[in-house]
Amino acid sequence: MRLFVGLGNPGTKYAGNRHNIGFMAVDRIAADHGFSPWRARFQGLIGEGRLGAEKVVLLKPATFMNLSGQSVGEAMRFHKLQPADVVVFHDELDLAPGKVRVKAGGGHAGHNGLRSIHAHIGEAYQRVRLGIGHPGDKDRVAGYVLSDFARADRDWLDDLLHGISDGAPALAEGDGAGFMNKVALRTAPPRSSAGARPAGAAPPAPEPAAEPETRRSPLQRLLDRFS
Repeated sequence: MRLFVGLGNPGTKYAGNRHNIGFMAVDRIAADHGFSPWRARFQGLIGEGRLGAEKVVLLKPATFMNLSGQSVGEAMRFHKLQPADVVVFHDELDLAPGKVRVKAGGGHAGHNGLRSIHAHIGEAYQRVRLGIGHPGDKDRVAGYVLSDFARADRDWLDDLLHGISDGAPALAEGDGAGFMNKVALRTAPPRSSAGARPAGAAPPAPEPAAEPETRRSPLQRLLDRFS
């Protein structure tokens, strides 16, 4: 069994914020994979379902970001899970918008949601780092993460969320590489091979040029009709 946690702040005021991309990720998984309706539990909202062969509980803490660990710890203990069974989806300033990295363990890098989770369950959980880019100045970070994605972000954000959903069964089964491959197919699809020539292959042979018509006398052409 796995516990997939999306980080964000509850309420419509924050729904479109960059800081809420974790909520967006688990919402997309729930919608695409037929999870149960969200219901209140563990100081948050949960949805239950299956991804591949794995039973998965989705959790959106309702404690606000800096207290997320309370909700995660309560859900983990109830289901008798280990930190390694927990996967946290969160925004990442140090990755370019649309980039994704999967990581197990390590520090919280100042992220308040991760800091709280560290305090409640330790650091040995998995996390999916979802790039939102950096505003360029640390004094602008708070306003940046608590503002909505721009209209120009919509296409890459939609591709990213669908890629996460596509790869969720692989992630639930512990296949991080398979998950990343599914994300890449959405966010950086291979170019069409139509008309392309495989590397190293010889170019196609040119079609033979049409032979010029032989110049024949009128008498020779008349004889051809009766030959």
